Amino acid sequence: MKEYDDEDEDEEGSGLPERRRLQWDKRVQDIEEVHEVTEGEGSRIAIIDSSVYADHPDLDEVVNRDLSKNFTSDGKGFFAPGGGDHGTHVAGIAAATNDFDGGRGGVLGVAPETDLLALRVFSPTAENSGANSAIIAAIMDAADKGCDVANMSLGFPEIFTNPRFYEGLLPIKEMFDRAVAYANERGTVVVNSAGNDGDDPGLDGTDLDPKRVLGIPTEAEGMFVVSATGPIGFLWDDEPRTGEGDDEEEDDEDDGEYEGLPPLRQPTTQPAKYTFYGGSVIDVSAGGGNFDPEASTEFGDGDADKPKYFYDLVLSTVFSQQNGEVSAEYGFKAGTSMAAPQVAGAVALARSLRPDLSVSEVEDAIRNTASDIGEPDFRGDGHLDLTALVARLSDDDEDDDGEEEDDGEREDDEEEEEEEEEEEEDEKEEEDD
Repeated sequence: MKEYDDEDEDEEGSGLPERRRLQWDKRVQDIEEVHEVTEGEGSRIAIIDSSVYADHPDLDEVVNRDLSKNFTSDGKGFFAPGGGDHGTHVAGIAAATNDFDGGRGGVLGVAPETDLLALRVFSPTAENSGANSAIIAAIMDAADKGCDVANMSLGFPEIFTNPRFYEGLLPIKEMFDRAVAYANERGTVVVNSAGNDGDDPGLDGTDLDPKRVLGIPTEAEGMFVVSATGPIGFLWDDEPRTGEGDDEEEDDEDDGEYEGLPPLRQPTTQPAKYTFYGGSVIDVSAGGGNFDPEASTEFGDGDADKPKYFYDLVLSTVFSQQNGEVSAEYGFKAGTSMAAPQVAGAVALARSLRPDLSVSEVEDAIRNTASDIGEPDFRGDGHLDLTALVARLSDDDEDDDGEEEDDGEREDDEEEEEEEEEEEEDEKEEEDD
């Protein structure tokens, strides 16, 4: 994995390659500082989704091809390009390694040193594409293969709008209850996206309608559920730009490519307008992106060969297919699908530091270190904070080491005292003789 240090920076910019600069979701988490503590070494993530393109340069070193598997009936392997690149995008958010050598660089995931299993449950041709049975089998397989976390960016939307529909789906919910319990008992955290079919609720939650906020498998007992947030503005302060930005100083330097776009104003924790919500079900929120048509570059005359950027969406790994040839690409997407793998990566970081933690302890660590920024209906216990998470677990690990050393010192002291007592008894016996 490539690294970029302070020597690469200048006074006006971040020093990061172009694509890394566009990863607002990672930059707001200070991901480079997090990776100074851990990059997810020794952990394992399962991506239960559509195809993961393992030959992508930013995924090649992280995908475990031997343990990846197809759970559909299409007779293909874990990669079937006709089914779309959603799974590849999700995998990159969680674990991309930033190994692409091209001019604009690659992208970086939350846990680039993890071991990633691609468990495919969607197919362009199979009748059981996305079937409950396939998804449940994949959850159990992830647990059997020792995954620390299984990520699912999938679900059935708006199931509670019709009470009869709800009652009919209860047996399916119970199936997922058992599958998640099976995984949890074997140490696997199961993360799922909250869903994208929410209304556009007011930020105070006054129009909260509990019949419109949940879905399967989000409803399953034991599921760790993630809602989505996105940036308010569109660019980071260190990027050259023109145009007016709200409450920000103007930069007269004209870069052309960023012309007219306002800067990104922190925080990037505005609830996304599409995200499902409900404080009793959402565990935390994470960056999933918004979609504002104005937050993108516009092609002009002679600019058709330039990449189009969507500054408030999440940039990650994708692929394209033409005439049977598959090519590695990078693309922007938004959704709670993009928020869930941020948390799956966080689980990998946590288990990398503390492999002894139980499922509930890992989940509590993520909740307890989440940023408390209000609006619990949208973000449960808060917004994902990777810096606070690794700091907390690193401190806990050092405390445990200290306790072990203290225990060892106490044992040594006790042994020395016993030896001294034995010597004193021997001396007394000699005197008596």
